[in-house]
Amino acid sequence: MDPELQLQLIRGVARGERPAFEELYQAAGPRLYGVAMQLMRSPERAEEALQEAFVKIWHNAGDYHQGRGSVMTWMSSIVRYRCIDLLRSKSAKEDRQDSLDEEGAPELIAPEQPEDPENQALERCMQTLDTHDLQYIHLAYYRGMTHAEIQAHTGTPLGTVKSWIRRGLQRLKRCLEE
Repeated sequence: MDPELQLQLIRGVARGERPAFEELYQAAGPRLYGVAMQLMRSPERAEEALQEAFVKIWHNAGDYHQGRGSVMTWMSSIVRYRCIDLLRSKSAKEDRQDSLDEEGAPELIAPEQPEDPENQALERCMQTLDTHDLQYIHLAYYRGMTHAEIQAHTGTPLGTVKSWIRRGLQRLKRCLEE
């Protein structure tokens, strides 16, 4: 999709134009679904994340700033953040379930669900990262900060922020592929 067309469409979405939103969804949806599938590894969960991301895009299109990156990059980030939020909420739900189990309230608990192996693998791999990689990935993907915001927050040079995030993501990818 042409970046200029993306820009026109996101501006239309910011003005509340449904046809612009529909065209943006039709054009970008398949690519963004691919982003969601890489993280969620389940068609149903990827569709859920994509749907929630597009709701967020609809409501926050006015927040897009051309100087921070392309429309597709901005939308991809929203999809990634929604995926991570969904993975975390599932993990938090499982933690609450475990907490209830430990407190001895079996009558209030649904039958135990099997642990999500993908979530376990991600947690295991996150624990292998060094402190800097983990900190910067957490700020970028769990707190939703841009690289520039991380730089301002930590005082670390922008190039270093980008390098640590990229290196951490590469290590996560290698670990998850093992």
